[in-house]
Amino acid sequence: MQTGKKIRILIADDQPFIRKGLRYILDIQQDMQVIGEASTGEEAIDVVMQTVPDIVLMDIRMPGGTGIMATKAIVEALPDTKVVLLTTFDVEKYVFDGIRAGAAGYLLKDTDTDELLSGIRAMHRGATLFNSSTAKRALDQLLTSGKEETDLSGKERLLGTLTERETEVLQLLAYGKRNHEISAILCISEGTTKTHIHHIIQKLGAQDRTQAVVTAIRMKLVK
Repeated sequence: MQTGKKIRILIADDQPFIRKGLRYILDIQQDMQVIGEASTGEEAIDVVMQTVPDIVLMDIRMPGGTGIMATKAIVEALPDTKVVLLTTFDVEKYVFDGIRAGAAGYLLKDTDTDELLSGIRAMHRGATLFNSSTAKRALDQLLTSGKEETDLSGKERLLGTLTERETEVLQLLAYGKRNHEISAILCISEGTTKTHIHHIIQKLGAQDRTQAVVTAIRMKLVK
């Protein structure tokens, strides 16, 4: 029997059959509940502010404001709400724009159902979700190139607060590694890994590991 709170999800997509299909898949999960729908970017913002979901599945291309615009507004107002962008088009620009807007994930609409469900659960636990090959390439470019303008004084200040080990852990978090994988790579215990992640989140002023990674990418703290 499922115990504990369900993951509260809002679906924003301008195509009714997409919303209905996703709602059916999610609502039959014992640990998930669809609490609302929206068909435009502006409506998505309004409904999210009213319902405060844990996860928003956000179509990128909608009338009444794009999913990117809606994501930025939602994340700024409700940093605990995580947005995963959904799209038919595997385009690097969408990933760049999505990360800048604060999205915690990016998925194609033809993603396998099991992958979608496991991804939502992972994101709810604090992971990022950039699983398509294009998303991974774009994320890698953001981590390794100078595509974004950076506040150098802010970057230096944040880097100065992180230990060398914390920086290594942050780098691995940015590449989507889980705690046990980080522990194995760095030859440290999972307890130590969790402690490092806790310190990283505190030092970056983040709410969770997802927000810490987004901050690190924006500030180019990882490479």
